[in-house]
Amino acid sequence: MAGETAEPQADKRQSWWRSIGPALITACVVFGPGSLLISSNIGADYGYDLVWMLVLTGLLMGTYLTMGARIGVMGGATPCTLINDRLGRPAAALIGIILCLVCTSYQFSNNVAVAIVAQQFVPEDAAPSKVVPWLLVGFNGLIVLFLFTARQIYKTLERVMKVMVGLILACFLFNLIVARPDLLEVFRGFLPGLPEGVELGAPKKVAGEIVDPMIVIAGLLGTTFSVAGAFYQGNLVREKGWKIGDYDRSVGDAIAGVCVLTGVSMIIMITTATVIRGQPAEDIGTLASSLQPLLGTTAYVVFCVGLFAVAMNPFLINAMIGGSILADGLGRPPKLSDRWPRIFTVVVMLIGMVVALAALRTGQKPIRLIMFGQALTVLGNPLMAAAMLWLANRKDVMGPRRNNIVINILGGLGLVVVILMAIRVLWKVILQLT
Repeated sequence: MAGETAEPQADKRQSWWRSIGPALITACVVFGPGSLLISSNIGADYGYDLVWMLVLTGLLMGTYLTMGARIGVMGGATPCTLINDRLGRPAAALIGIILCLVCTSYQFSNNVAVAIVAQQFVPEDAAPSKVVPWLLVGFNGLIVLFLFTARQIYKTLERVMKVMVGLILACFLFNLIVARPDLLEVFRGFLPGLPEGVELGAPKKVAGEIVDPMIVIAGLLGTTFSVAGAFYQGNLVREKGWKIGDYDRSVGDAIAGVCVLTGVSMIIMITTATVIRGQPAEDIGTLASSLQPLLGTTAYVVFCVGLFAVAMNPFLINAMIGGSILADGLGRPPKLSDRWPRIFTVVVMLIGMVVALAALRTGQKPIRLIMFGQALTVLGNPLMAAAMLWLANRKDVMGPRRNNIVINILGGLGLVVVILMAIRVLWKVILQLT
């Protein structure tokens, strides 16, 4: 009897590191270069005053991330499959197509981020403007090769992401220690309040320019509270092979993932609030350059290593989410190692690369593509949030694990937030077109 009880305990100890992974992948794709830049600029502009809002957005993300994991585990299928079984293929296809198009429209920014990071490591005498595009093509080519040669894509991806998360945490924690923030001031940042220059209101046109008083709040919400990432968590726990017996593991994994996501954002925000307050950066290259003389050579190199990991992570995962969710929505096998998700992933990657190369060559941002992605978000985020709440409250999906009143209140608040943000984006798109 003693041996029987000891073995499960040993298995439990061994399984701790193995039982996290799906939510770390989600955290890696949500915390990309955009998140790093927004967190940095908020710290540079407003110091520690909006740390509390980061915690609030993390709470909303945690609510939906755990919900996505619970749906995948208890439902015994991916969210799109569950929707198809209850509402029909058109409903599942709509969500799959919208999410794939959103991923495609934003894949170019991941390519641009990789190019900017590469420029930090290419010597000036090597003509970065000519070398970097070829590096970008080669990088995409290597990933395509990986997609069609790897047998177990998910397992490989999970292992890589665990290493990358550890690298990111180590690099940015090192920089935080070097920065030596005022802990009392940091703690004050957890008290709710809006700093001067931040207010609630709709975008408006002033002298032909669009003025958005909520751009800081919207940016923080958009880069931390990702409904698409939470929705895809249901697919990732299926990739992991978790079943009803792994319910607690799936919830624990989701909590760990959202802690990593908000924790890294908070570290970056506090570091820049301490080191470069009053010096916001327009891109991650400028951010890295502005930190160099203040952090010192060693810390700057460490920051660039972390920056490299941040730029790499969403590059592949974003495209894979788009490819696999499209296959899932269309009724094809949704696992990352299946044929159609690989094909659709390559299509997403190639479109993103071509658009990015064109933008790098001309120096102009693909504004229409950005607006297209924003317009899709207007429909996509509320649709996915509502679908998750609907599934998580169905007895035939969740059994005794349906949402309790606290989760429904937080989930309802999250739905209201994404609807309001969608209305704001829609209004901004209209202003841009007029």
